[in-house]
Amino acid sequence: MTDDADGGGWASLFSGGKDSSWALYRALERGLPVERLVTVHPEGDSYMYHVPATRLAGLAAESIGIPLVEVEPDDFAAGETTDSGAQGDAELEPLEAALDDLADDLPGGLAGVTAGAVESEYQTFRIEAMAERLDAEVFAPLWQRDPRELADAMLAAGFEIRIIRVAAGGLDESWLGRTLDAAALDELEALNEKYGVHILGEGGEFETLVTDGPHMERAIELEYETEWDGTRGTLKIEDARLA
Repeated sequence: MTDDADGGGWASLFSGGKDSSWALYRALERGLPVERLVTVHPEGDSYMYHVPATRLAGLAAESIGIPLVEVEPDDFAAGETTDSGAQGDAELEPLEAALDDLADDLPGGLAGVTAGAVESEYQTFRIEAMAERLDAEVFAPLWQRDPRELADAMLAAGFEIRIIRVAAGGLDESWLGRTLDAAALDELEALNEKYGVHILGEGGEFETLVTDGPHMERAIELEYETEWDGTRGTLKIEDARLA
């Protein structure tokens, strides 16, 4: 992993959630020339990617002012497997193909990609291997950082983070649509001690959408209902627009 670029453009692996948004924000702060955002739209559950509300990445990209490349479900390799490693490798193939195509479009080629992984070796090792095959660097500013310190830094920078899915003990329907603020982080720390809930939700305990931040010109406004099955739930987005 690197903090530097030697020429060419950068692509930000971007879901619209807090971790990928923070990686993008930190890359822009460092002056890395991020030329594209790349969003994968997985079909169903995914080992590699943030799943809910990725369709809102287009609104976020418009607010950020960086063109968006979208990788659609039809681009994924056919077939199913119960082996998590094989599925992760298969899920990576369409992203790698999209980045390979992008390298041909960018002046100077693809210099690197940003990634929002914190502790997941499953994701990070695959992204690093992919980047090596593409002769690109990886900028992963969240990697192995303290989760609470990262969350506090996001809030201090002005990120507005909304929880859009929950799937863990201790997280009930009241968390859906909740803003991730200091009070919520305190509660998540307590849930971490009691249930092992990751403070940043990296184990899939919850998913987020960044609705505003210093890298965005306009906030995302949402209208939604909640869907709850008794143990997990998600926001059903009925309307989304830029303020």
